[in-house]
Amino acid sequence: MKKTFVCDGSMIITIPIGSLRDTGEGQLMPEKFQCVYKDSYKIFAVKGKPKPLGAAQAITGVFILILGLSFLHEEVFTMVYILPSALFVVSGILSYAAGQSPNIHVTKLSFAVNIVSFFWSMTAVILCAATFHFSHGVESKNIKIRQGLKGLIMSLLVVEQLVAAFLIYWLSKAVCRPQFNTLPIILLKRGD
Repeated sequence: MKKTFVCDGSMIITIPIGSLRDTGEGQLMPEKFQCVYKDSYKIFAVKGKPKPLGAAQAITGVFILILGLSFLHEEVFTMVYILPSALFVVSGILSYAAGQSPNIHVTKLSFAVNIVSFFWSMTAVILCAATFHFSHGVESKNIKIRQGLKGLIMSLLVVEQLVAAFLIYWLSKAVCRPQFNTLPIILLKRGD
């Protein structure tokens, strides 16, 4: 027969019991005891830091979009990897919202959008690196400025990739968990 419940240490109930010598009848067990529940969503909200990382993610996306506007009239291909950076803004807002309120639907949506954001940032870094030295129709004095802006955009895309990877790790701990399939560990402590 297959076990349906697994004791995984996510809930620990500690019950202090009195000394057998000093107790009267019915006084061995206390009326109140402590129950500690390790909720993975609360761990995500505390250790995962979704609010500041979500804000950084959104600000990075806005900054990439603003830098990309400088390429609008000269290099059209650059917009291919700049305009979808609006996804970073959405991802940052959802990550912030996931840390603000304990709503599992927002957390799952943030998880999905962060995965797409991570892969998009990888693709955008590759596209930006491929077009780094490509400057069609740009004056020679502006080439160094364009390369500097592309270098800044590439570094922001790498930052976006790292933030998304960190949030994916913590969001996976909050989203991908076995629900209703755990038994508590009960610890009895003697009052001696």
